[in-house]
Amino acid sequence: MGEFGGRKMRQQRKKKKWKKTTYKVRKLKLKEKKDPLGGAPQAKGIVIAKKGVEQKQPHSGIIKCVRVQLLKNGKEVTVFCPRTGAIELINEHDEVLVEGIGGSQGGPVGSMWGVKWKVVKVNNQALKELRKGKKKKGAK
Repeated sequence: MGEFGGRKMRQQRKKKKWKKTTYKVRKLKLKEKKDPLGGAPQAKGIVIAKKGVEQKQPHSGIIKCVRVQLLKNGKEVTVFCPRTGAIELINEHDEVLVEGIGGSQGGPVGSMWGVKWKVVKVNNQALKELRKGKKKKGAK
C-alpha cells in the first residue's frame, strides 16, 4: 500500500471481519433472534401441558417437564421442573417464570435432551419455597 492506500486498507479489513463467524453472529444479532427468550435471562409464560421427557442413551428415566407458552412472543418451550415433587405444584394455566438451565453455550445439561430451561417461580411464588412448604401457591 502506498501513501494514499488508507481507504483500500479499511475496505479489506472490513471484508475480512465479515468472514469471521463470531463477528457476523454478533453484528446480525443472530443469538437473540434464535433464542426464544430473546436474549433475556428470564421470561414469564403460561403452562400448556405436563410432559415426561426420556433421557439420552446411557441413562434411563423420565424427566418431569412442562410445556410453556411464553407471554412476550408466544413461542413454546419445554421447561424442566427441578427437584422431587415440583411437578405436583405446577398445574395447567399457571403462570411460571422461566430461566436458562446453565448448560454450555445456552444448551441442555447432561442427559436432558432438548431441555434448556427450568421453572423458578409459580404464580409469583418461588418454587423452592413452595416445595419446602413455607409458602402457599397463589391462585391466578
